[in-house]
Amino acid sequence: MPRKRDFENLTSKTASRSIWRKSPARGLCPASELRKDEVRFVQVRFCIVTRAAMPYLGRMQSGPVWKPNAIIRLLISVFICVYCGSLLVSLLQPQAVGKLLVRVYVMGGASLLCLAIALVLLRRPWELEELTRRVGVTLGFFYAGFALGAVAQKWAGVSAPNVAQMVISAIAFQGAILILLIFFLREHGSGWRESFGLERRWQKAVLSGLMVAILFLPMAWLLQKTSMMVLDHLPYLSLHPEEQQAVRTIRGATALGERITLGIVTIILAPLSEELLFRGVLYPGIRDAGFSRLALWGNSALFAAVHMNAATFLPLLLLAVVLTRLYERTGNLLACISTHSLFNALNFALLFWTSAGA
Repeated sequence: MPRKRDFENLTSKTASRSIWRKSPARGLCPASELRKDEVRFVQVRFCIVTRAAMPYLGRMQSGPVWKPNAIIRLLISVFICVYCGSLLVSLLQPQAVGKLLVRVYVMGGASLLCLAIALVLLRRPWELEELTRRVGVTLGFFYAGFALGAVAQKWAGVSAPNVAQMVISAIAFQGAILILLIFFLREHGSGWRESFGLERRWQKAVLSGLMVAILFLPMAWLLQKTSMMVLDHLPYLSLHPEEQQAVRTIRGATALGERITLGIVTIILAPLSEELLFRGVLYPGIRDAGFSRLALWGNSALFAAVHMNAATFLPLLLLAVVLTRLYERTGNLLACISTHSLFNALNFALLFWTSAGA
C-alpha cells in the first residue's frame, strides 16, 4: 500500500511536468502561453492510486453516465410499445364479426389510451418526493391497459402471420426505441455523437465491424446447426426447434415491395435500434453501476432471448458478447451496428437464395 508521502511526491512530480509544455515553434514554454493551434501537442499525464485493482475494459472511453431510473423507464416504455404493436395487429386484422367486433374496437381503444397515458407519465423523471404517487399512478394505467388489451385480443382472435404484422411489430419495437432514445438523451443533456462515440475513428470502426461479421458468420451457422441437433435429441423432452416467425415470414415474401420493406427492417432498422439499446444504453448503464459481468453476460443473454428462438439463442448470445467486446475496443457504436447489419444482410440474402433454389 503506498504511503501518503510517496503519493505527495508522485503528485508533485506529475504536476511539475504538466507546467511546462514543448511547442513545435517556440520550444519549451509554460502551458498557459500555448496558442490554440499548439494545443494538439499537449500531453496530459495522470495517475490513479487505489488500494484494490480496478478492472479496465479495453479502450472504450466513458460517455455520459446513464441514470438508473431513466433506464428503467426506457425499458418499460419499450415493453409498452411492443405490446401496443401486438394489439394493433389484432385490431387491424380481427377475426371477430358483428357486435363482438365493436366490443373489440372499444376495448382495444381503451387499452391504447391507458397505455399512451402511461407512456406520457414515464417520460417525466421520477423525483424522490413524489416517487410513490407517480409510480402508483403509472402502474395503474399500465395494468389497466394490459387487462383491457388482453380481453380485446382474446375476442379478436388470432390471424395468420404475414408481412404487415412483421412490419407493425418492427415499428413498435425497433422504431419505438429510436423515438424513445431521443427523449432519453435529451433528459441527460447529451447528443448522439458524444453518447455513442460516433465520430471516434468511424472509418476504422466500420471496417472492423464488417470484418468481424464476415469472420463470425460461419461460426454462427455452425452453432445454430449444433443447437438444433442437440435440442432435437434431448432425452425426455419433446423439443423440435423451428425457424423464427420472422424468418418464415421473410422466406414466404414473394412480392418485390415486400422484400424491399423487409430488407430495410432487417438490415437497417433492427441493427441500428438494437445496438443503441443493448450496447449503447444497457451495457454501459449496468457496467457503470458496478456489475461488469452482469453487463456483459446478462445483457447478452437478454439480447438473445428477445429473439424468442431456442435454436438461435447460443449463436446470438456469442454474437452479443463479440459485439460488446468490439464496442469496448473501438469505443464507437458504428462498429457494432455495421457488424449486426452485415450479419443480418448475409442471412437475409441466404434465405432468398435457398428459397429460390428450393
